[in-house]
Amino acid sequence: MEVKLYIIDKKWLVFIVIVLILSSSFLYYYMERSTTTFSETDEVSTLEYHMVTGEFSTTTKDGEKIEAYRFDPGTIIVPKGEKVTLHIFGVNGEEHPFYIEGADIRGIVKKGEETTVPLYFKEEGTYKLICDAHSQNGTKMIAYIVVD
Repeated sequence: MEVKLYIIDKKWLVFIVIVLILSSSFLYYYMERSTTTFSETDEVSTLEYHMVTGEFSTTTKDGEKIEAYRFDPGTIIVPKGEKVTLHIFGVNGEEHPFYIEGADIRGIVKKGEETTVPLYFKEEGTYKLICDAHSQNGTKMIAYIVVD
């Protein structure tokens, strides 16, 4: 009986090893990605808060129309130093251009649409979310963001 030994060229051996490493890496990534829905080691956590715009109007006995405007809820408490996403959905009023006092944040909430505002506060305090359209004529539309 005769035994034949086959010797693989080093180039082919390196090629096979690289293909095996790439294949196993791809399979590991794919399996890990498709089965993991939550990981306690994820460092990125974003808290979400949801608000809506509201307007109320009525007519007094003497025929005067009075109106009130608000963000609901009127106050949210946000942890200092954490990433936060604020979602504001426009229910009443065509547009509510807003800014956050003490922060360089501006935006517009439109009726029937959701505006997403990423927030990150380094300092504790109370920040006002103010609607520009309803800040004149004695009417105010303000929500408070309390950072603690």
